[in-house]
Amino acid sequence: MNKKLNKMVKISILSVLALIFMFIEVPLPIFPSFLKIEVSDIPAVVGAIIYGPVAGVIIELIKNLLHGILMTSTGFVGELANFIVGSAFVIPVGLIYNRTNIKFKLLVSSILGVVFMVLVAAIGNYFIFLPLYEKVMGWNLNDFVAMGAAINSSITNVKSLVILSIAPFNVLKGTIVAVVTAVIIKPLSSIIEKEKKAL
Repeated sequence: MNKKLNKMVKISILSVLALIFMFIEVPLPIFPSFLKIEVSDIPAVVGAIIYGPVAGVIIELIKNLLHGILMTSTGFVGELANFIVGSAFVIPVGLIYNRTNIKFKLLVSSILGVVFMVLVAAIGNYFIFLPLYEKVMGWNLNDFVAMGAAINSSITNVKSLVILSIAPFNVLKGTIVAVVTAVIIKPLSSIIEKEKKAL
């Protein structure tokens, strides 16, 4: 198997794993019901570490296209949001891990990944994703606010929903993805280095 085909096969496998993980969602009582923890970004992060940020973004794209085709319940808006926010995590990790020689690069890249993820999720939800849910699905933004207010009485509008629910949710999700990735990467380090040398 030539190098290019081998890479495509591995990226495809990681994409399918990401899709499977995307179906496993865990609701948390500290967040509104529309926010559920899932770790489908982990295969994309692993792909970005091995093959670079472009591969990570491709895995995010394939995962969300397949999910949208198979069982979207949000008119592809949820998949769009997942793709953009997931890519915001994957790109810094892939860039820093592959193109720098700094110490603790997995830790540094993961922290920056979480920061970018939270910022993109907050800005994206406020200006793009939540308004799209309203336009595409006909969902009222006040319903989202009400779900947030049921958990936290300080949530009174979309801005406070983003700051007090969506941003903290993505901090937690990003941290979980980063920690699990770190746990996975360590025992696989020799395999990863071998894979990198084969590129």
